Amino acid sequence: MATTLVRPRTHTTPAVRAHKAPALRHLGPNWYACVMGTAILANAGATLPYQLPGQRVACQLVWALSAVLLAVLLTARAGHWLHHRDQARAHLLDPAVAPFYGCLAMALLAVGGGTLIVGKDLIGTGAAVAVDAVLFTAGTAIGLVMAVAVPYLMVVRHKVEPGQATPVWLLPLVSPMVSAALGPLLIPHLPAGQPRETLLLACYAMFGISLLATLLMLPLIFGRLIVGGPLPLALTPTLFLVLGPLGQSTTAVNQLADVAPRAIDGTYAGALGAFAVIYGVPVMGFALLWLALAAAMLVRAARGGMGFAMTWWALTFPLGTCVTGATGLAHHTGLTAYAWLATVLFLGLLTAWLLAAAHTLRGLLTGRLPAGQTPRGGTGGLGSA
Repeated sequence: MATTLVRPRTHTTPAVRAHKAPALRHLGPNWYACVMGTAILANAGATLPYQLPGQRVACQLVWALSAVLLAVLLTARAGHWLHHRDQARAHLLDPAVAPFYGCLAMALLAVGGGTLIVGKDLIGTGAAVAVDAVLFTAGTAIGLVMAVAVPYLMVVRHKVEPGQATPVWLLPLVSPMVSAALGPLLIPHLPAGQPRETLLLACYAMFGISLLATLLMLPLIFGRLIVGGPLPLALTPTLFLVLGPLGQSTTAVNQLADVAPRAIDGTYAGALGAFAVIYGVPVMGFALLWLALAAAMLVRAARGGMGFAMTWWALTFPLGTCVTGATGLAHHTGLTAYAWLATVLFLGLLTAWLLAAAHTLRGLLTGRLPAGQTPRGGTGGLGSA
């Protein structure tokens, strides 16, 4: 009688999965900040009040780079969840890392918005609208989920103390504001009537979600700084994250005011145009105050020996939102001062991006990145090189 060989059933353990893709084990959600910072550089540069010869072409190349980075990271992060589920779950249960899941939504939204701003020059308007519609829908859905899920985990699972509050906690709360700022790009491509008005008001609703949630969180962050003193050196760049909801909300109200006349009754459209200036001017003023404080703390940290960490990417996207916010105010007020402000801020954004990109590339080439998590109070889950 012939015998049948039965191959024993094997079970893939976490250790075996880790052995399959060891380079992905420490690839955290914070890496999406590279995509965000690159995309905002293209978006902000293409919409600046002042344009130099070749500037738009350069922005197209930067947008293409951000799209490639997004595709690579989505694939790598899928591999991370496939082979390192234990580490992925640990990230969600770590209050220093879980907020970075908001970066996924913002990366999708930033690249999607860039597709309609500059990418359409390369792939055509029709394709750009389709791509942005997919990325905007996915980014908005993920952002809204994370705006609830991460605070929920912080309440019921994470063990946090007041001294642990950092601007990183803002990340999942800013995602809906990014949707509010980039949603207006799609409104003119929707059928007139209720579809346009629905998306317009949905963007204002997300503006309110993010703004009010940010106002709840900011006192915790500022109180921790006043009572607890400066952040650890590697976390100092995260102070710039506070600029995100400030600059992005200013951008949102200006972008929404631009499309309001084509989406809602004229009476409301006029009021929304006035609101863009009434809200944007004082908020941009506070953003500049915080920028000065954060820059002073950054200089202090640099003099104290701050080395490179992935937290340097926190200098890019938030600063970029201030560029787009100032550009919007320049358009609605007609003031040259805001146009110059946007230009100066953009030069700061470009400098920050070049520094972060160069150090990240060097870290990847030398094998120092992705780095493992450091003890609590270090880089908060962000690798250093």
